[in-house]
Amino acid sequence: MALSDDELERYARHIVLKEVGGPGQARLKAASVLVIGAGGLGSPLILYLAAAGVGRIGVVDFDTVALSNLQRQIAHRTQDVGLSKTVSAAQAASAINPHVEIVRHELRLSAATAPALLQAYDLVADGSDNFETRFMVNDAAYRARRTLVSAAVTGFDGQLATFKPHAGAFPCYRCLFPAPPPPGSAPSCSEAGVLGAVAGVMGTLQAVEVLKELLDIGQTMAGRLLIYDALAARLREVKVRKDPQCTLCGSGL
Repeated sequence: MALSDDELERYARHIVLKEVGGPGQARLKAASVLVIGAGGLGSPLILYLAAAGVGRIGVVDFDTVALSNLQRQIAHRTQDVGLSKTVSAAQAASAINPHVEIVRHELRLSAATAPALLQAYDLVADGSDNFETRFMVNDAAYRARRTLVSAAVTGFDGQLATFKPHAGAFPCYRCLFPAPPPPGSAPSCSEAGVLGAVAGVMGTLQAVEVLKELLDIGQTMAGRLLIYDALAARLREVKVRKDPQCTLCGSGL
């Protein structure tokens, strides 16, 4: 896919990278990513994917912007309070890069709507804030044979992982977490709180992994869980192996 003169200038710092170059930038332009959630994680993720020149970005969210969102959800502004998050995020992304297409999916993702939606994109990035959605997205991504880059954040801590069991002996999300925790056992963001900049760190790291997967460069995060402790300024890695008895991708069906 050819790049215009404006795009060549816009992406110059990408193109001089030997791992990206002109062919890699054209690959990003031809790619599509579905982002689940336009909140604390989705905001920096959407903006960086747009800035990077990912050709088509789908944004799934059913909520409207609230004043309490603005401490961490940087795609939205004070004047956007009350506006649909998909509209606000689309406006912010388009303002950064008019060359990318932002597709708004203003809906609450369900088991019925997820399969067809995921099939329409090359890769899925989950920035949702609840276990029900994370498990639903994982299951739909596995069945659609789509790579899933998933991030989570609470308090001062964050987690990041890539799941692509369709591409080899890699685990899925259920290999790591077989089932959702009991209702009420894990506090929500509104209950536990979150340092806004921590969501920015994790959403930005998520964008890096999405771009690496689209470009097929570097070492994949598949099979690894990255844990960020902001208070200790520490990153640590945990190996995640495929569970032969996984109820989704293993023999424990």
